Amino acid sequence: MWAYITRRFLFNIPVFLGIVLLVMAALRVHDPVYAYLGKNQTQEDVDQLREKMGLNQSFLVQYTSFLGRTLTLNFDEESWDQPGVSVGSRLTTSIGPTLALTIPALFLTTVISISVGLVSAYFRGQLVDRLLVLVAVLGMCVSFLVYIILGQYFGAFWISREFNIQAFAIDGYESGLINWPYYCLLPVLISVIVGMGYDTRFYRAVMVEESERDYITTARAKGVSRERIMFLHMLKNAMIPIVTRIAISLPFLITGSILLEMYFGIPGMGRTLIMAVNSNDFPVIQAFTAVFAAVYIVTNILTDVAYALVDPRVRLA
Repeated sequence: MWAYITRRFLFNIPVFLGIVLLVMAALRVHDPVYAYLGKNQTQEDVDQLREKMGLNQSFLVQYTSFLGRTLTLNFDEESWDQPGVSVGSRLTTSIGPTLALTIPALFLTTVISISVGLVSAYFRGQLVDRLLVLVAVLGMCVSFLVYIILGQYFGAFWISREFNIQAFAIDGYESGLINWPYYCLLPVLISVIVGMGYDTRFYRAVMVEESERDYITTARAKGVSRERIMFLHMLKNAMIPIVTRIAISLPFLITGSILLEMYFGIPGMGRTLIMAVNSNDFPVIQAFTAVFAAVYIVTNILTDVAYALVDPRVRLA
């Protein structure tokens, strides 16, 4: 297993280097110096700021220098948009709010969607199944932004007006377990509602397909109860697509939900990255992109390892 992980890691090094190279090259299509100085700049001011930003060096020097800092996890470079604040500080302060939002959302969405998918497959073709599929389709058809607007209106404004209760915050964030329900519960519930629409249909399709396997027919012929087949044998053998679905969502634990973070004022990684893009903050964009790429690569490797752990038939070679 370790030999396989090492090989996969080595194979993905060129991918990581290529992603960083393309991002850095794309950022330098337009010179950000003039955007920071404004219209009435002199050539001396331009040269001084370009030297301060490190843009006076060749692209190869900038690229290798950034890779060296990334490999040593040295993100002490100063943010252009917030002078005096390091990139590492912006990175570490934004991870907490993002994880406080995405981890509960992923856990609740996965548990509820798998349960609903099993129930829907258990009552396949019946009224319960049709109602659950209808709800799932409605969850997929309605825009994420619509749920955010409705959630903010009914979860914050309407409750506050009708009952004089400030149930949820719609702008701002404070860390701490006690403050979590006030600042994060509403966006988490919105994320769960939206995610369930897609995941429920996926897990239902997986369970329906699994119910037609030969081992299910054999178990029924042996007199095994329908409940035991559905919630024990079938769920265990459907772990490969379940792990795949969860693995697809794992990178977004770091990137977060940009819409939720923007509309609820949560200073997570997605919101920080969007603000950095709008302000041409190259050091922040480059560092966040490198972290996202590394997380995605590690997730793919761990997914293959998880396949071998949940299914003995899979061998890493």
